[in-house]
Amino acid sequence: MTPRLIPKSTQLPYALYRADQVRALDRQAIEHFHIPSRELMSRAGAAAFQVLRQRWPDARFIVILTGLGNNAGDGFVLADLACQAGLMVQVLQLGDRAALKGDALHYAEHWHARCQAMQGAWRDYRGIPQPCDVIVDAMLGTGLQRELRGAWRQATQAANAHQAPILALDMPTGLNADTGVALGDAIQADVTLSFIGLKQGMFTADGVDCCGNIVFDALQMPAAIYASQVISTRRIDWRKQPKLSLRKRSAHKGHFGHVLVVGGDQGYGGAVRMAAEAAARCGAGKVSVATRAAHVAGLLAARPELMVHALEQPDDLQALLQQASVVVIGPGLGQTAWGRSIYAAAMKANRPMVVDADALNLLAEQPRQQDHWVLTPHPGEAARLLGDCAAAIHQDRFAAAQRLQRQYGGVAVLKGAGTLISVAGPNPPALCSDGNPGMASGGMGDVLSGVIGGLLAQGLSLQAAAESGVCLHAAAADQAAARRGERGLLASDLIDELPTLVNTA
Repeated sequence: MTPRLIPKSTQLPYALYRADQVRALDRQAIEHFHIPSRELMSRAGAAAFQVLRQRWPDARFIVILTGLGNNAGDGFVLADLACQAGLMVQVLQLGDRAALKGDALHYAEHWHARCQAMQGAWRDYRGIPQPCDVIVDAMLGTGLQRELRGAWRQATQAANAHQAPILALDMPTGLNADTGVALGDAIQADVTLSFIGLKQGMFTADGVDCCGNIVFDALQMPAAIYASQVISTRRIDWRKQPKLSLRKRSAHKGHFGHVLVVGGDQGYGGAVRMAAEAAARCGAGKVSVATRAAHVAGLLAARPELMVHALEQPDDLQALLQQASVVVIGPGLGQTAWGRSIYAAAMKANRPMVVDADALNLLAEQPRQQDHWVLTPHPGEAARLLGDCAAAIHQDRFAAAQRLQRQYGGVAVLKGAGTLISVAGPNPPALCSDGNPGMASGGMGDVLSGVIGGLLAQGLSLQAAAESGVCLHAAAADQAAARRGERGLLASDLIDELPTLVNTA
């Protein structure tokens, strides 16, 4: 079986759109720039054929699954070009072909008339032949709003079970373009070729699994077209994030802030250590840890650069809070009486704050709004903050991130594949497209909280620290995975990668 490709997003546009916005761009091209819709379909099919030949140059037998709309038209153009190139092509029709109309019907008839005698075949779907070299998904594109049923679902399941790689045109069938949620079943593509504008659902939720390697073609759209739509989401990565400025030769540690990491109940000293080390490795001038007395000796032995303080009573925290410029609260905090009392004391500090882990769970019990914090929940914590369930968060991560920000203020970071950063005001949410499945291990969130805290300490705004911190964290994970592999990747492995990345111009 051909291995699935890891989705990567280099050399892709940074603007993401909803499906209705891309359709509006398409209409702009046709109505205001007088590009015939048939010409756009021809360009899409040609782009698809080019990708197919580049990715699978040895392919000789192509199976194309087509539906009844414009996505099918793209598939028929590809079929025509493939036949002309001497490939064997079989088009498997989903839905009544008598319902084809417009440009899709034109190209279906054109292909059928020209290529039927050239080893082509157009049949109603009755299963996918074995063997074939590539399966092309040209069934539904962005138009699906409900769960796949009947033959459409059967064809999707058969394609996923087949040994041949899959090329999806515009969007994998079954994947919601706006939310990235698979509607019952969805094509698991090896490559997805997106047209005109990248869809936001490709980069989060189920989209990261369904789309495979993403390729983009603007179909020669005039640049002026894009001014008609305000982007829905900004895709971000470390390569394009503003880098920290060079330090003056006269700089001293007081110029780069003091991070206080609070947490680490009995048995959870590792969480505060990782957060604190991450803050230090990102360049914070000083890093203190307030934790259970039992952890002090071990933390000092492991990382003597940290200032580690025993924290047994809330009163022990007051002087430390006054010295800190940034507070990271939550790693290993727990929800015992100790954790609750420490959380209550920390919440009185008028300092920029990163709130993570059990501090988020305690916040969910007594919601409050502040404008000087960054919240970093995973979907389970987000569900508790919003009085919902994790499955509901997954159904629309974009809406969930915006609800978190509106309800709690500051900056909301909804972690997961395609981490989202939501801020107040007119700016669209940001989506980090870096990272890898190796990050599905304990402690990753602790490192992220420390990274964001370290950047805040160096003077970045809440939004800049959250966005750059998420991207830096993901880039460190990708760099670590490139060295060691994804499986068995540890959160502490990311810490070693941070200095190289923060010192890269």
